[in-house]
Amino acid sequence: MTYTELASTNGEAQTIVETALRSAPPAELEPGKYYAFHTPTGIKEVDLTGPATAPDRKVGLTTVRDAVSFHAYFEKHADDDSEVYADSDRLTITAVLDAHQADAPRYNQHVLKLSLRETEAWKQWAARDGKLVDQEQFAEFIEDHLPELLEPSAADMLEIAQSFQATSKVDFQSASRLASGQRQFQYVETGTAKAGQKGQLSVPETFTIGLVPFEGSEGYKLTARLRYRIGQNGLLLGYKLERPDEVRRTAFADVVTAIGEHIDQPVMNGTPA
Repeated sequence: MTYTELASTNGEAQTIVETALRSAPPAELEPGKYYAFHTPTGIKEVDLTGPATAPDRKVGLTTVRDAVSFHAYFEKHADDDSEVYADSDRLTITAVLDAHQADAPRYNQHVLKLSLRETEAWKQWAARDGKLVDQEQFAEFIEDHLPELLEPSAADMLEIAQSFQATSKVDFQSASRLASGQRQFQYVETGTAKAGQKGQLSVPETFTIGLVPFEGSEGYKLTARLRYRIGQNGLLLGYKLERPDEVRRTAFADVVTAIGEHIDQPVMNGTPA
């Protein structure tokens, strides 16, 4: 009987201990130490002897889309030994913020990259460059891109587009170049009401557009030359951009210059190791 009474006492004591542990206020644990706790399900261990929460150095690749964002990040993290590289083929400007010092190596793992993206307008004009389409498609393209048309004005080009739509059911026979620099198309009506009647339609042989090649970059003027073909499928129209690759290279060079003017480090031609 004595043993039964002792077991009951021990159980009560254990209950008191567990109640006290549960009601005790939580204690803040210090990094760099090892802790062990007794719980109803066993011993629980907490190892805080590993690395501190904050990293010991900066690492990672940050990608931005314009020069303003590049400047903001670069000024925050760069030092005198940071290196900057420009790659015109990849349209990137890369800064190695923790680049090697002259007399000591560093990690080369904190990198900032400006990766330029072409605007939708630039891509759409480039996609149609040199391609011939029917009158309706050409007119629709002009109407959809009136904001980029500089000379002739958007209003004049809209009128030209509407003229092509109005003459979609005629038989174009010839084209000649006028002294004014326009291309004049001769046609014959094929509709039942005006069948056989002749007419003409004049279109600028060249027109000027304004495009922003990259998101966040400046705008540039390009000349587009009218292209056409009169054949069995009727009148096909298109344009040929003058030196678009040169404009693209100039736009990238201007971004590089803009960045170089705001930092002390030289911008080198190439890519980092």
